[in-house]
Amino acid sequence: MDEFPRERLKEVYLADLHIHSRYSRATSKEMTVPALARAAREKGLAVVGTGDFTHPDYLAELEEFLEPAPEDGLYVYREDPEGPRFVLSAEVSNIFSQGGKANRRIHTVLLVPRLEEAREINRALSRLGNLAADGRPIFGFPVKELVKLVRRVAPEAIIIPAHVWTPWYSLFGAFSGFDSVEECFEEETEHIFALETGLSSDPAMNWRLSALDRFTLVSNSDAHSPAKLGREANAFFGKPSYSAMAEAIKKDALAFTVEFYPEEGKYHYDGHRACGILFSPKETRAHGGRCPVCGEPLTVGVMHRVEELADRPEGFRPPGKPPAIHLVPLIEIISEALGKGVQSQAVRKTYRQLVEVGGSEFEILLFKELDELKDFVPERILEGIRRVREGRLSIRPGYDGVYGKISIFGEEEEPTPTGPKQMSLF
Repeated sequence: MDEFPRERLKEVYLADLHIHSRYSRATSKEMTVPALARAAREKGLAVVGTGDFTHPDYLAELEEFLEPAPEDGLYVYREDPEGPRFVLSAEVSNIFSQGGKANRRIHTVLLVPRLEEAREINRALSRLGNLAADGRPIFGFPVKELVKLVRRVAPEAIIIPAHVWTPWYSLFGAFSGFDSVEECFEEETEHIFALETGLSSDPAMNWRLSALDRFTLVSNSDAHSPAKLGREANAFFGKPSYSAMAEAIKKDALAFTVEFYPEEGKYHYDGHRACGILFSPKETRAHGGRCPVCGEPLTVGVMHRVEELADRPEGFRPPGKPPAIHLVPLIEIISEALGKGVQSQAVRKTYRQLVEVGGSEFEILLFKELDELKDFVPERILEGIRRVREGRLSIRPGYDGVYGKISIFGEEEEPTPTGPKQMSLF
């Protein structure tokens, strides 16, 4: 595990602050408050974002299903008052011209502590665009104006540029972004305290830019289905509350972040999906930025863009930054251990059984000692968890919308059928 003392794990809780509801495009119909409450409990998340409070129908559902939690600024599902806490969240897309360049496309995560403020933000935004068109609404004004509007209504709001390196829709995106936070937000930069690294980058990649040292780096799942909840998350010290989370975000005081291996993200390397071309930044430069098969421009990935803007060498770490813990989702470990697909009945059944006995996915992946897991985790799955914790795996990087492929055991280690003795543990 990356540099966080195991004995301090009991001091933290996990929060996934950026997800979507079923009202967003390409999102599971299961993304409802009851399903999110169940999934967050299964994953081991203490706090989960609601997602999409800007959508009028979903906001009505939030008002129906949620009630204030005892902790300030958080909510709870009415049917599960002891369950995971919800924080009101949304993602907004701004497409605009600025600095002599058209089609700037910036996505931003909003967090607010009160439903009344969410309603007021919606009233203001509804005069500027169609909120009912998508769970992630699109507006044509500069993103700095969004900051002004939100802060006018909700002074305690936390405004976070989303997945800041994604090529098409982000602050530093190769095709639509800016070269600095200040260039994007101008006079509103002082109200930006954090940046979301996204699935295709991790803190270590962002540490290569000295200009980002003053920002807290947060990690969230951006989940479009319950199964993806918690694939990235933030660990906070203490007890959950909106004010405590906001203070930690403003002061760069997270305990650590839980990270996808960035190579597994679908925009980590450069490439052209249609022709099956996967390139490192060096290879892209050698080919003049074009696909050697069809001649079309390659999609420039996150690593390439980081190298363009970096002023520090790979491996540099600013002092005092929270560590990042890289994990692989439990269901993927089970899938490879059993040699069966993630959606197969055997894998899904084993996942449910392990979580039922272990308490939650994060209890198994992160919090429990390996000796504790021996009592109920089959040997090959346990070895997979061990290797993930130690970082002993190989990854074929993702590119141009294609997720990377993790290999924990390697082709030479063929899975063996799970024997009766192991299955009797369940």
